[in-house]
Amino acid sequence: MTTTSGQHPTGEGTDGTRRSPGSDRAEQPHGQRSSRRINYADLTPAESQALLESRDVGRIGWNAGHGPQIFPISYACAADLIVFRTSPFGVLSELVRPTQVVFEVDDLDDTAHTGWSVIARGRAQAVASPALLTHLWTVEGAEPWAGGVRNVFIGISVERITGRSFGSQRVPPAARRSAR
Repeated sequence: MTTTSGQHPTGEGTDGTRRSPGSDRAEQPHGQRSSRRINYADLTPAESQALLESRDVGRIGWNAGHGPQIFPISYACAADLIVFRTSPFGVLSELVRPTQVVFEVDDLDDTAHTGWSVIARGRAQAVASPALLTHLWTVEGAEPWAGGVRNVFIGISVERITGRSFGSQRVPPAARRSAR
């Protein structure tokens, strides 16, 4: 007996592949690996920086007092910092004090198995300079998606940036345009 999706109730498809419950993706039969190999290439720091600057949403991670945290944030690159706004009372407000963080941004195509990922490591802390704060209020992209009062600027001073591209494309177009 098979279902209308051509799948046996145990999850085995008519073609011998397995599918996860609720998924249209075929899994390899037990013990077999896909023969498809994904090529990847390391990106230069300039290419990685260009890709970082081409987006406005990423993920920040750090070791908080109550365990590791990862949050999506809207951000902008300004004054050699990755900057974002937060509430003075939320979890992200822990970052007003100097804290080692990791910041990740990516663009992945599940269908084509291509994409890129950039990781920036550095120190986050509240922006305290009055001149810089005045400037940051005018920076495009630093507008938070979350509602409510978000008047605390956190800046990440990047100490190391790395990136990788996956699939057939060595350097994503956004990095080629901006890294020149």
